[in-house]
Amino acid sequence: MKESFFKNGQRVSSQKGDGLTYFYKSGPIKAKGKFVDDLMQGRWIFNREDGSLAQVGHFKDNLKHGEWIRYDKHGEVDYHERFVQGKIVKRK
Repeated sequence: MKESFFKNGQRVSSQKGDGLTYFYKSGPIKAKGKFVDDLMQGRWIFNREDGSLAQVGHFKDNLKHGEWIRYDKHGEVDYHERFVQGKIVKRK
């Protein structure tokens, strides 16, 4: 993955091995997960800019695949979904 930076000098993303981390312009981690052969794979964690957990989900070849849970700003489950190859199959 090509290195890129925000205008303020903050790195947009960082890849180490098969781990990829995206950052907000202000510095905190935006998203983190596996990136293999230029594809998002496995479990990814998404945070709000304040650092609180926003969403946890799974990818298979860049498509949502498996469980996805979104959290509200208080850490409570907002909704829970299940995907198969990018298509929603169940929402709780």
